[in-house]
Amino acid sequence: MPIPNRRGPRALSDILGELFTARGYGRLLARRELEDAWNAAVGEPVCRQTQLGEVRRGVLNVTVSHPALLEELSAFRKPELLAALRSGAPATTIHDIRFRVGVTGSGPGAARGPGEGTEGSPPAPARRARPGAGRRRDRGRGPAQA
Repeated sequence: MPIPNRRGPRALSDILGELFTARGYGRLLARRELEDAWNAAVGEPVCRQTQLGEVRRGVLNVTVSHPALLEELSAFRKPELLAALRSGAPATTIHDIRFRVGVTGSGPGAARGPGEGTEGSPPAPARRARPGAGRRRDRGRGPAQA
């Protein structure tokens, strides 16, 4: 066991290990490994319509761009994806994947301007007018005055 306040040469592996721990490089490398494993597991068209979230207590949270993709991944491909992630990213422990529909980085609805919708997105809620607003009530008083 090395003495912490020891003067003299230290092994480079010890110094780099401390540096990686202090700067969080291990987490960054594990995250990149997980993203690469995910992209390889789902393939090119699907990886652009998904966004990886956090891993909490062994559950990977994934946001998908539309409900049909959510259904495909959760109902039909989940066991295959779990196996691929476990082998492709062994530094991250994953027991389950939880999918949700939302805005992803490049899927439908990602970079919309105000008032721009997509075919798969729900329409904006309509504004309800007050009853009788916008129509002139003529109660037998003759022509309306301006």
